[in-house]
Amino acid sequence: MDFKHFSFPYPIDADYQKKIAYFSMEYAIHQPLKLYSGGLGYLSGSHLRSAYELKQHLIGIGIFWKYGYYDQARNQDLTLQIQWNEKLYNFLEETDIKFQIEIHGHPVWVKVLYLNPEVFKSAPLFLLTTDIPENDYVSQTISHRLYDANVATKVAQFILLGVGGAKLLDEINYNPDFYHLNEAHGISSAFYLFHKLGSLEEVKKRLVFTTHTPEEAGNEKHDVFLCQKMGYFCGMDIETVKRLSSVTNDLFNHSLVALRFAKLANGVSKLHGEVSRALWSHHDNICKITSITNAQNWSYWSDKELYKHKEALSLNLFSERKKILKRNTLEMVADQTGKILDPNICTIVWARRFAGYKRADLLTRDLNKFTELLSNTKYPVQIIWAGKPYPLDYPAIKDFNYLVHLSKQFKNMAVCVGYELSISKQLKQVADVWLNNPRVPREASGTSGMTAAMNGAINFSTNDGWIREFIQHGENGFVIPLTDYENMSVDEQDDYDFAQLYDILEKEILPMYYDRPNKWLEITMKGMNDVRIQFDSNRMVKEYYEVLYQ
Repeated sequence: MDFKHFSFPYPIDADYQKKIAYFSMEYAIHQPLKLYSGGLGYLSGSHLRSAYELKQHLIGIGIFWKYGYYDQARNQDLTLQIQWNEKLYNFLEETDIKFQIEIHGHPVWVKVLYLNPEVFKSAPLFLLTTDIPENDYVSQTISHRLYDANVATKVAQFILLGVGGAKLLDEINYNPDFYHLNEAHGISSAFYLFHKLGSLEEVKKRLVFTTHTPEEAGNEKHDVFLCQKMGYFCGMDIETVKRLSSVTNDLFNHSLVALRFAKLANGVSKLHGEVSRALWSHHDNICKITSITNAQNWSYWSDKELYKHKEALSLNLFSERKKILKRNTLEMVADQTGKILDPNICTIVWARRFAGYKRADLLTRDLNKFTELLSNTKYPVQIIWAGKPYPLDYPAIKDFNYLVHLSKQFKNMAVCVGYELSISKQLKQVADVWLNNPRVPREASGTSGMTAAMNGAINFSTNDGWIREFIQHGENGFVIPLTDYENMSVDEQDDYDFAQLYDILEKEILPMYYDRPNKWLEITMKGMNDVRIQFDSNRMVKEYYEVLYQ
């Protein structure tokens, strides 16, 4: 392929002719390609898979991370060990495209790799790297680690994605109708476009933005003078930057600037849209914020045999298939942890990124209650945890290690490592109950429960994110009822959710699993059906064309 004159390798559907460049820091497309940390990457990966399935005119722009996010291993006492291992991929194509961008007053060479759509059945993906001999060592490290902890390196990564991605589009002669920023990491592209197009009005015609962060404090901010020194603004002076972006202090808020430079933005669930509009309402000159609820790619994530038996109403075959899936995953759990668990026992799984607000340890808040739960002989349970904390999120790492040590006391509790796409799917296949208990309304969307339902797990959740659009309590899942969270302290909220969690688990979920198995299957199948209709990412990417790209 002549990448200097890039043309799509497959015919484009008539409904999706608009040309889209999709910028994201991470992509979880398939297990062998480790360019992701968690939910943002899972979303980007499903977006590219569905764009391929619907034959949309969309290409992905990302970064080739030499060491990925990190590899999750164990120390001698089984606690979390973080490893940085080089990633090698023979399926990425050389494009022979190299160009320079300026970072910290110095020219930095950027090399471009390409993921062909036919490798993993995803839209074309271009990946940028600075780890080449033409650069000095410091410049090479820009593309080493996803979300590098060094502030200057992180800003350089944002420049690589935004400015480098925008320049790449010129290099391959791909002139998109819209530049779509999946989170604000790539907003430096707007300053490149300003120089190219000549006015903010022209930039706004072409830029759209998806925000994933429901709290103001969670949005990336950096010293505006550091950003200028690093080359974030493509040579624009500070006064012009502040005037165009309405920055009133010396903190450059990437999300706020994206909202001011974009034509239209969206939250990632209906609730998150409401939260975002309230969050940013006191700022002027921001674009309209709508909502497009996240979804996951059904073709990739779902167990087709389960769906076949569900549609044939073959309850015995459905139950047997679920048991086979459970047995297969429990082999992996036994291999990792030495715990041989029982596929006939109700299996609860909590697995996602470890973060304080997600409350991985909520179930263990009262150890007496937890011990009673795990010792119940009438309604026995077994519980599996997994997930990656950020490598420098020490409170989250402490939570992970606490659960590891606690698991040594119980035969029916296990904590797994290596939580990436493959193990994520396995844990969804083993789960009877997929537990999700973030503090409301901290979860912008959350998507792990979607793919759990696609594998015959029932969602049990606090009423946050996408769950509000999905769960009908006792019909397709179980949900902790809303209360006056706004007027509660964190401890009061945790106490309420903990009490409700155990009440629903002990009085509704476990008795139904063991005493009313047909009702359990009915709820499971309804959840599978509802999630396929509402939360397949084919619906989501279609909605992006209908709402955001207009």
